[in-house]
Amino acid sequence: MQIKLPSHAEYVIVGGGIIGLSVAYHLTRLGHRDVLLLERDQLTCGTTWHAAGLVTQLRASENMAKLAQYTAGLFRELENVTGQQTGFRQCGSITVAATPARLEELKRGASMGRSFGLDVEIIDAAEARRRVPLLDVTDVLGAAWISSDGKTNPVDTARAFATGARQGGAKVLERVPVTRILVEKGQVAGVETRDGIVRAERVVICAGMWTRTLAADLDWTVPLHAAEHFYVVTEAIAGLSPDTPTVRDLDACFYAKEDAGKLLVGFFEPSGKPWGMEGIPRDFSFDSLPDDFDHIEPHLANAMRRLPSLTNVGLQLNFNGPESFTPDNRFLLGPAPDIAGLYVASGFNSCGIESSGGAGKVMAEWMSTGVPANDYWEMDVRRAMPFQRNRRYLHDRTGEAVGLLYALHWPHKSPETARNVRVSPLHDRLAAAGAEFGEAAGWERAQWFGANTHATFDRDGWFKASGAEHDATRSGVTLFDQTSFAHLLVQGNDALSFLQRLSTNDVNVPVGRVVYTPWLNERGGMESDVTIARTGDQEFLVVTAAVQRIRDLAWLRTHAKRAGHAFVTDVSSGYACLSVMGPYSRELLSRVSPADFSDTAFPFATAREVEIGYGMALAFRMTFVGELGWELHVATDQALGIYDALVAAGRDLELRLAGYVALNTLRLEAGYRDWGADVSDEDTPLEAGLGFTIAWDKSEDFIGRASLEPQRTQTPRRRLVQLATPRARPLMFGTEPVWRNGVLVGYLRSAGFGHTLGCGIGMGYLHCEGGVSAEWLSKGAFEVEIAGGRHAAIASLRAFYDSSRTRVKGEHRKTEELIAPQLLSARSHG
Repeated sequence: MQIKLPSHAEYVIVGGGIIGLSVAYHLTRLGHRDVLLLERDQLTCGTTWHAAGLVTQLRASENMAKLAQYTAGLFRELENVTGQQTGFRQCGSITVAATPARLEELKRGASMGRSFGLDVEIIDAAEARRRVPLLDVTDVLGAAWISSDGKTNPVDTARAFATGARQGGAKVLERVPVTRILVEKGQVAGVETRDGIVRAERVVICAGMWTRTLAADLDWTVPLHAAEHFYVVTEAIAGLSPDTPTVRDLDACFYAKEDAGKLLVGFFEPSGKPWGMEGIPRDFSFDSLPDDFDHIEPHLANAMRRLPSLTNVGLQLNFNGPESFTPDNRFLLGPAPDIAGLYVASGFNSCGIESSGGAGKVMAEWMSTGVPANDYWEMDVRRAMPFQRNRRYLHDRTGEAVGLLYALHWPHKSPETARNVRVSPLHDRLAAAGAEFGEAAGWERAQWFGANTHATFDRDGWFKASGAEHDATRSGVTLFDQTSFAHLLVQGNDALSFLQRLSTNDVNVPVGRVVYTPWLNERGGMESDVTIARTGDQEFLVVTAAVQRIRDLAWLRTHAKRAGHAFVTDVSSGYACLSVMGPYSRELLSRVSPADFSDTAFPFATAREVEIGYGMALAFRMTFVGELGWELHVATDQALGIYDALVAAGRDLELRLAGYVALNTLRLEAGYRDWGADVSDEDTPLEAGLGFTIAWDKSEDFIGRASLEPQRTQTPRRRLVQLATPRARPLMFGTEPVWRNGVLVGYLRSAGFGHTLGCGIGMGYLHCEGGVSAEWLSKGAFEVEIAGGRHAAIASLRAFYDSSRTRVKGEHRKTEELIAPQLLSARSHG
């Protein structure tokens, strides 16, 4: 008998697929009893019921891997906990590689897995065939074996979550469609259903394909779109064991698993078929889509070559059902930026089953405490930009997103579809100059110039092009287009006290000064790091990264509500930013501006309006590359003229245009942190080596100070360290494990090639219970593991390039004098 719809619940979950049911289950595990789940029709009727049920754990980041690893562990015990069978079987998985590039990716993935505590073994073709006799390994170069992977029955597993949730006190109601989310004064108030209104303190939308529309009604961007997903099921295959490992051939675009004595073979084809652009019918329930054998036939043929037994067995089912995909193939979790108490957990890109346990746990904890338990930024819905709910954009990107799941994950790779959404005023100039563009937050940004090719794992065209830009920044002068910066204006009588409360550094500086500062949460973790220029007595300009715009704007607006007379305005579209960097930056700027750029008149961390070309610029003397330089923040309508003036004046100085890959390698050499890579909301400034940004003696308290106080006199047990591999040939890109005396102590959060240093460099948090000190580093023998091979490394708490920041001050010293002595010594003995 259906329970009567209550008039109130503390937690309301919209959607009864496996994600929503997992959230309900985990809320009850945390002790919450007033939990209500509302399903529009029947549990699992959207996409859960037709999922393939693969359980795979290797992911691109530590916290995503933890979600999958937790899920696999939970599935092993869920049946015993709830009494409901799940069908989970830990049969292992094999991913084969038939090209050198794919094998390299698998080796790098295996090393990354070790960073996250996952055992991934690289095996040869013969061993792959021994484990799966169905495989034709004639062209296989190697494979990745994960023994702890498996498969589960999606419907039974979802029912187990439902059973466990009910046992914990949750109410799970079917055939109660939610028609609207209710919001009052910026706070979620409940949901409206066909049967009445339910008031609630917290609501999470787990509505799968329907989520985008529910959110869009609130002007909230939750960018996902359905695509057709195809699989076939064979007739019974004699002798096929239920313990047969799941198989993936990513280059052939297929996966296969044993399913009740048959083979289920599914496809992630390069050109997918978006579906439901005009909206998903509300009565779409346990439905499938028309088959399209012509669409999958080439990929089925590939599967038959890899699994020859498919040629001798008939097909019992040719299935097509919709799945949700996001523009960047990453989940959408977390809070609505401007609606307190409203959350989302959707957009799982055909990985919902294998991530369901972890996602449910994450969201239950997040909703319960108001903060995430770990750093989930790459999955955080606040990374979404407003334009991304445009349906044509989502339609066109989704066709590519399907195939990107199995495509080679080259470094610095961007999607190819739905591009040129956000472009700098300089875009056409840069394109004509040979820019190879990448995408970030919808922005077209130059990656490098002159090499019309994508990046690879090798030192080929892209590497040489970005390396030349790197060298030009160290020795001459370069121009970076950083128009993608977000600009947030804070004004009002209480603007100063408001920003002092948010900032660890002291922003009570004279008008015309610039301050770099973290913003912390109550745990002391870095919610963001920003540059703040005081542009008036009661006015400040906050400059932050493109991808952090919505997150930082929400952080400001949320705290401004309690700040008195303080107002926040997003003025990003009004600004372009041209960064002039290098030893000759002062000379170049002096040619196009009458301003005095000397150290005396224009010291570091100064912001001043200057005439430049025929326009005006707000010039910041700041740098992210470790060289003398200025950021020119200019009105969008004046950017072209100022750019042209700089280029014309810089010809005899051999001014070079530079892209974001060079920007990254330059900042790595200089030891500058990148939020989202090196620092996050679970890293404190003291752990990150940013203690100099904390103004302990300022009169105003700041958020997170109480959590930092105990760390002041301690050596951090977890600390961000610079690492260099002076003799390693293979390139590093991040996530590589770091070993000390043969013991795994951490992994690289970001990495690249230091062209000035002549070797690979990176940053990573290392762990030592006794404290990560300079002495501990000096007494250890360090190695970085790259694609399965370990390479000798040097570890340091200080930057390997110009740690005294003499170049930033405009001093000229020989390169050899700027490189850390221990690195010079290691290079000379290499």
